[in-house]
Amino acid sequence: MQGLLLSLGLLASSAVSFVAAADLKIDVTQEVECDRKSKNGDKLTMHYRGTLQSNGQQFDASYDRGTPFSFKIGSGQVIKGWEQGLLDMCIGEKRSSVIVFETELLGIDGVPKPEKIVIKASKAASEAVESATEGVAEKVASKVAEAAEVVKTIVADSDSDAQEHNEL
Repeated sequence: MQGLLLSLGLLASSAVSFVAAADLKIDVTQEVECDRKSKNGDKLTMHYRGTLQSNGQQFDASYDRGTPFSFKIGSGQVIKGWEQGLLDMCIGEKRSSVIVFETELLGIDGVPKPEKIVIKASKAASEAVESATEGVAEKVASKVAEAAEVVKTIVADSDSDAQEHNEL
């Protein structure tokens, strides 16, 4: 079973090349003092529970198997965000991490790749475009109003100028 987990970890590691620090959120839920913290190259042994952030549904847990999971940190055996979340930990410390990564399905065994892939705009992208458009429209309206006020001031100043210009 641990071999299967290791294989899945390696597969996930190769499929997901990079998790930016901004996409990793770590909360220390049980703080511990120690002289030696985890670092790259250490073999770590731990229990874990993996859940989906969207609905809290558990997808994996070493607790359920009754067997802790071990791996060498920094060796690419698990996804990078998990490795980063386990650095600088003390034995006995507990953390909760949110790891965000992008996945693109490239193929399904036995299913031919479509000749044409139609990409739909995501809801977030549509909302961002709508928000940006509203922001631009508001700025344009504001600048037009400012320009109209300047024109009114110029016209008012020139109308109040009683001096005639008969230079020619």
